[in-house]
Amino acid sequence: MKSWTKAVAVFLAVTVTAACGAGGRPEGEQKGSTVGVTDTTIKIGAHFPLTGVAAPGYSEIPSGHQAYYDYVNANGGVNGRKIEFVVKDDGYNPTTTSAVTDELVLKEEIFAMVGGLGTPTHSAVVDFLNNSKVPDLFVSSGSLRWGDDPKKAPFTFGWQPDYEIEGKIIGDWVRQNLPNAKVGLFLQDDDFGRDGEKGARRYLGQQIVEVAKYSPGNTDIAPQIAKLKAAGVDLVLGFTVPSYTALSQLASLKIGFKPKWVYSNVGSDPALVGSLLARFSEGKVTDGASLIDGVVTTEYLPGVDAPDNAWTKLWQNVWKAHGKGGDLTNYRIYGMAQAYTFVQALQAAGKDLTRERLVEVIQQSGKTFEGPGLAPFRYTADSHLGISGMSVVELKGGVGKDLTPVLVSDLGDAPIKADDSAANDGPPPNGIPGN
Repeated sequence: MKSWTKAVAVFLAVTVTAACGAGGRPEGEQKGSTVGVTDTTIKIGAHFPLTGVAAPGYSEIPSGHQAYYDYVNANGGVNGRKIEFVVKDDGYNPTTTSAVTDELVLKEEIFAMVGGLGTPTHSAVVDFLNNSKVPDLFVSSGSLRWGDDPKKAPFTFGWQPDYEIEGKIIGDWVRQNLPNAKVGLFLQDDDFGRDGEKGARRYLGQQIVEVAKYSPGNTDIAPQIAKLKAAGVDLVLGFTVPSYTALSQLASLKIGFKPKWVYSNVGSDPALVGSLLARFSEGKVTDGASLIDGVVTTEYLPGVDAPDNAWTKLWQNVWKAHGKGGDLTNYRIYGMAQAYTFVQALQAAGKDLTRERLVEVIQQSGKTFEGPGLAPFRYTADSHLGISGMSVVELKGGVGKDLTPVLVSDLGDAPIKADDSAANDGPPPNGIPGN
């Protein structure tokens, strides 16, 4: 829905709220848009695949957000305002993402989009959100579209490490430790795969012998896996969502293909992939987690495999008090960590909250935001990219064992270097960031 009718609807919505003021505020009290903000509430929204092929794992992220917002609200909210979080199911379908984003912006009148998930899905709405001047914060995807050129999308910010630097860091590790490996790439056929490949090729150009791609929604990937085997690949680097990590393992089992596996952080959660292997194999694989023992991947947040970490303890307490059922998972931790960053941005913006003020504050101060991330944020006026690095780990018994220190980089030929400057003693005593 990119027609002129949408533009008219957006213009009318903005005109009305500017004239009346959100929550009954008189015109001119604050400079900028206060849509979605009242004296007592802040309404935000997000799109997630609550159903469909990408739902496993990803559908848990908004429950992490909600639990942390409930925790903050129970402790007085932010500057006297409680956070309302509206989640819409897009089924990981870009057309549906456009429809539910229209609902969030025009009907729900959200103040900001926070954590909208997916490279192909969010790509369908990023222009609309920016044209509508809706803060589009902390997209749940590492695509470069969310931050490498703020002039194109001034209201959009990434959050997790982008796929290009992840590809660089993984590629450099493979080059240093497995220089004779014949590398095959197994990629989602969108910016996720393309950005990861771009980074990996900076270090593995001479070692890559084959590339196979899949389209989300097409679950028959046997031809792609057979193509990698036929090329003599002995190490597969996959930029895959969890369902396709599991499918690639099953397809390889069927044809006796046994390479070394390296996966992006996106698709390597051991508990989830293990459960998907059991489900997709209809019970033939009874211990799916053991199949991915020895897989190399990356980490940029402490997760459930680090129960003694101070941040993990906070998330455990939050989930125990405000979770709506089920166990704490890495995906719920991801959602809580994003929510923590959003609350930190709200605190920094102060009581006189507008959309423009929030964006300005993240550009000015976001680089200094603290949190559970292993590497620093990169937010400035010239870059809206998120966390700057990660460590390379090997999965053993469902736990990531460090193979490297925390490594950071940036786009292009920026070097890779060790950087533990984001290390901290954990969250504040009350678990809520201050100004």
